[in-house]
Amino acid sequence: MKNIFDTKETEAVVNRINNLSPTAQPLWGKMSADQMLAHCNVTYEMIFDDKHPKPKGFTKLMLKLFVKNIVVGNKPYKKNSRTAPQFVISDAKNFVEEKARLTDYLWKVQGLGEQHFNGKESHSFGLLSTQEWNTMFYKHLDHHLNQFGV
Repeated sequence: MKNIFDTKETEAVVNRINNLSPTAQPLWGKMSADQMLAHCNVTYEMIFDDKHPKPKGFTKLMLKLFVKNIVVGNKPYKKNSRTAPQFVISDAKNFVEEKARLTDYLWKVQGLGEQHFNGKESHSFGLLSTQEWNTMFYKHLDHHLNQFGV
């Protein structure tokens, strides 16, 4: 797994995002490019913007037991796999704004560095190691950028 906390890797991901066009068609799935960017931004909204309610009780337990290993594990996501309701983007978004938000979030993560995230609690999965944060960040972006051929 590439290290999103490494400046060169962040630059490489940002370059891939910058190579995405608003008219790019997905190789699989139903999202448009603007929706995909907004979808990817949800991860960072959960960390930095307190925009999404935190799961509680039984829901949080199920996320930790059954979803966490899929999200932070090294196994790639399957194409067309289901996503959490907060990540479903069904309306059109402003491509330029979503792209700028995503790259800003990436630079924020890179600037904060891996020590900031080591042992930090995630929105849905409890405390995560730096490696788990990295995997969650990189794997999700890589999956969707591959979905759009960049």
